[in-house]
Amino acid sequence: MDAQGPGGAGDFDPADQWVFDPNTGNYELRLNPAETSADDTTELRRVSRTSSRDGATDSEPRGRRRAAKREPEQEKETGPVSRRKPKPKKSKAKKALYWGSGTLAFLLVGGSAAAYFIYQHLNGNISKVDVGENNAAVSDGPMNILLIGTDRRDGKGNEGYGDAGSVGHADTTLLFHVSEDRSNATVLSIPRDMITDIPDCRTKQKDGSFKTIPGESEVRFNTSLGQEGRDPGCTWQTVEKLTGLEINHFMMADFNAIKEMSTAVGGVEVCLGKDINDPKSHLNLSKGRHTIKGEEALAFVRTRHAVGYGGDLDRIKLQQQFLSALMRKMKSSGTLTSPGKMWDLAQSATKALTVDTGIGTVSKLASLGKNLSKVDLKNVTFVTVPVVDNTDGATVLLDKTKAEPLFAMVRQDVSLTEVKKKEKAAKDKQAARLKGPKADPADVRVKVLNGSGQFGAAQETVDWMQNTEGMLRTSNGGNAPSESKKTTLEYAPNQADQARRLADSMGLPASAMKEGTKDAEPMAEMTLTLGADFKGAGTPISAPTKAPKDIQRVEADDKNVCAK
Repeated sequence: MDAQGPGGAGDFDPADQWVFDPNTGNYELRLNPAETSADDTTELRRVSRTSSRDGATDSEPRGRRRAAKREPEQEKETGPVSRRKPKPKKSKAKKALYWGSGTLAFLLVGGSAAAYFIYQHLNGNISKVDVGENNAAVSDGPMNILLIGTDRRDGKGNEGYGDAGSVGHADTTLLFHVSEDRSNATVLSIPRDMITDIPDCRTKQKDGSFKTIPGESEVRFNTSLGQEGRDPGCTWQTVEKLTGLEINHFMMADFNAIKEMSTAVGGVEVCLGKDINDPKSHLNLSKGRHTIKGEEALAFVRTRHAVGYGGDLDRIKLQQQFLSALMRKMKSSGTLTSPGKMWDLAQSATKALTVDTGIGTVSKLASLGKNLSKVDLKNVTFVTVPVVDNTDGATVLLDKTKAEPLFAMVRQDVSLTEVKKKEKAAKDKQAARLKGPKADPADVRVKVLNGSGQFGAAQETVDWMQNTEGMLRTSNGGNAPSESKKTTLEYAPNQADQARRLADSMGLPASAMKEGTKDAEPMAEMTLTLGADFKGAGTPISAPTKAPKDIQRVEADDKNVCAK
C-alpha cells in the first residue's frame, strides 16, 4: 500500500506541522497554522474528526489551505489590524503519538524489531486481516497483544530476505502481556523451532468467503503462519492453545521496519561480549558497545550462527537486547520532542504494519497506545518460553515443568518484577479472605459447576473432593450457564470457614473468593465454578509468586546486557 504524505503540498517540511501545546505538554498536529485562518482551522478540525471516526482518506488535500487575503476595509476605526497572524485555536485532533512514560507498542519482525507510533493521517498505510475477532481496541482488564515478525513481506526494502517461495513463516513471535493495573508487562518470546500442535483455523479469503485450514500435530511453531494458507489468526489460535491466555489483538510487520525505525531514531546502542563476523547475516562488529541502524541493525537481530550455540534461542537473546535498547532510546532521547523524527517513525511504522480489524485504524491504535502508556520500562520483562532440546538436534520441545508455572503467572497477572501496586489496600483486603479458621472437610458443602470447557471436569472435581479430601457433602451442578475464564467460589459470610478450607485444598487464589453480603441457610451450598484456569483436580489453581529458576529473561531497563 502506498504511503500517504502529510498533505498535498510538497514545499514544506512535515515536521513544521507539529506545534507544542503548553496546556497538554505534547506536540499536536497543525496543518500549516501560519497560513490558516480561524475559520479554516475550525473546518480542518471537523474534517480531521470525521476522518478519525470513519477511518477514510479525505478526497480534499490535507496540506496547506490558504486563507483569503485580508482586504483593506477590514481595518476598524480604532486602528489598523495587527500584522501578526491570528493564533490558531487549540486543535482537538487526537494526539499523533503515544509513547511517553513507557508506552510499549512494538513489534519484533522476523529477526527485526519495530516501535509503532500513532499518527493521525496514516490510516491508508495500515493493512488489516479479519481473523474472526473484532475486540475493542482497549480492555479494562489485562491485555495480551500478539506480535508477529514474518520472514517474507512484499514491498520495497525486503528483497533478498526470508522465504521467497511463500508468504512467510511466524519467524519471530512474542506475546506482550500488560497487567490489569498497567503497572507491569511480561513479554513471552516463543521459539520458532518449537514442536507444537496447530489447531484448525478458519481464514477469510479475498472474495469474502471462509476456508478452514486443517490443523497439524507435532510441527514447528513457525508453520502456524503462511504455510497451507494460514493467516495471523492461525498463529493467534496456536498461541492461545499453547499458553491458555486469551489474545486481544495482533500486530505483524516486515523486515524493512527495523531498518527504517532504527535509522529514524538515530541508531540503537547494543553490546557484544566478543567479536562477531557472521557471513550469513552480514554482521561484522567488534567486542564492545556500538550504535547500529539500517542494514546493520537488521543483521544484528537476525544473526545466530556467531553467538552462543548458533541456534534460534541465542538469536532471541539478541532480539530481546535490541528491543529493550530501542525502547530506552525512544523514551530517553530527543525522539519524542522531535516532530521530524516522529513523522519518519510514523511513516515507517504504518507502512510495515498489519493488524486485526479491532485496531485497524490510527485512532484505535492511538487509543491502545494511550491505554498502555502507564507501563514503566523498569517493570517490563522479556522471557523466553522454556524449552528442551529435541532428539533431532534441529528443533526444541516445550519444557512443561517450567513453562506451565510461567504461563500460570501470566494468566493470573503475576508480575515477574517487583511492582509497587497502586491498589495494595484492596488486594490486602482480598487476600485476608484466605486467613482465618477453616472448617472440617466433612462440613464443607459446595455445588460444583463446570465452566472450564473441559468435558467431565465437575464430576472429576467432586470425585477428588469426596475420595481424597474427605468433603463428602459436595455435588455436581452440571455445566455453568457459560464458560468462565477463571475459577470462582461464591459463598456467604457465615460460610467463610468452609470457603477457606476449600480454597486451601484446591489452591484457589484470593481473587477467586467471592463473598456475599447475606448469611446463608444452615444447609445451603456454596457454588464453585470451574474456569479455563482449571487444570485438573488436585492441581493448584493459584499461580506461583516467583518465576521458575534458570529461565532466559531480560529486564527492559538493564543497560548492561552483552551478547556472547
